[in-house]
Amino acid sequence: MTIAPDEVADLIEENLPDAVARVTAPRIHDDEDEDAHFAAVVVSPAFEGESLVDQHQLVYDAVGDHMTRSVHALEIKTYTPEAYAEHGDGSLDADLREAGLLPVDEA
Repeated sequence: MTIAPDEVADLIEENLPDAVARVTAPRIHDDEDEDAHFAAVVVSPAFEGESLVDQHQLVYDAVGDHMTRSVHALEIKTYTPEAYAEHGDGSLDADLREAGLLPVDEA
């Protein structure tokens, strides 16, 4: 069973409180098993006070059974909204503002 990057992002956003996720497929192996490798950037206030391992576990839990059925590997970068504002690449800024997780520009 295969799954699209947008579907993985939807699972994360639906199952992790106030999460904004961007998932890409940096490489896909088109072999018999259709192993799918994904990379996720996830921003959520739920990560506040959690260790990096626990943050990643929250993402794995959000993806659920798909981790054993349709996702072969998931590279994860997690941020709280504050950490993303300081260290993120800015690619999620519009989505985070829409979700109320980043302040709106004063311009």
